[in-house]
Amino acid sequence: MTRLLNRRPGRAGALVLGVLPLALLALAYLIGSDARLAANPNDKLLPSLATLADTTVRLATQPDARSGDVLLWTDTAASLQRLTWGVGVSAVLGFAVGVAMGLIPLVRATLGPLVAVLSMIPPLALLPILFIVLGLGELSKIVLIGFGVAPFLMRDLAQRAGEIPREQVIKAQTLGASTWQIALRVVIPQTLPALVHGLRLTVGPAWLFLIAAEAIAATDGLGYRIFLVRRYMAMDVILPYVAWITLLAYAMDRTLAALARRWFPWVEDNGA
Repeated sequence: MTRLLNRRPGRAGALVLGVLPLALLALAYLIGSDARLAANPNDKLLPSLATLADTTVRLATQPDARSGDVLLWTDTAASLQRLTWGVGVSAVLGFAVGVAMGLIPLVRATLGPLVAVLSMIPPLALLPILFIVLGLGELSKIVLIGFGVAPFLMRDLAQRAGEIPREQVIKAQTLGASTWQIALRVVIPQTLPALVHGLRLTVGPAWLFLIAAEAIAATDGLGYRIFLVRRYMAMDVILPYVAWITLLAYAMDRTLAALARRWFPWVEDNGA
């Protein structure tokens, strides 16, 4: 008898199993929406799919009467710009500090406790402080994303760099390699896959920090729009925006996975 843990679905089976939960969620929404609209045609909590589609088309194609901008694309561009800066700066800092901590004991002894403490501070708790110190502009939002992402990357990459077999470092030193040469030719090539994997894990939290910052202090962005229309219970706007954010985050994750498979084909979990 084949044990359950040894059963693996084929490509078609995996596709069906992956789509099934989403289909069940959609079906539950349709049933709930039909029930509420039957009781109250003006219900705003669960709008019909036709209403959601019409609103999405309007947001994506028609200029806003007040600003003249096509709101969905204007908000998307603003949010992606902030997210790219925040995650990009976090990746550079996290990789540099993480590799240094994992390779050089003096750096690990100096920065390790600080990074550990910073990683325990809830980033959203610092949001008022950032707004007071840095103002309500773009910098505070980017710093919030960096504060939430960079310490995690530092600790993860330091651990990955520290897990490199000591024999490799000793052999490199025996051949006369300097610290910089060991970092460039031994440590960095083996920790780059961990950086991409870490970025995939931080996509969701990065969006969370961005939405929170935009909800409090912004004049555009996906998070700003969601919290702007919540006072009118405009679920026909909120739900498409939430779905769009989810789609963007999923596309980022899949893009990073594809890059990892192309750049580091020897890593087994690149496509997970």
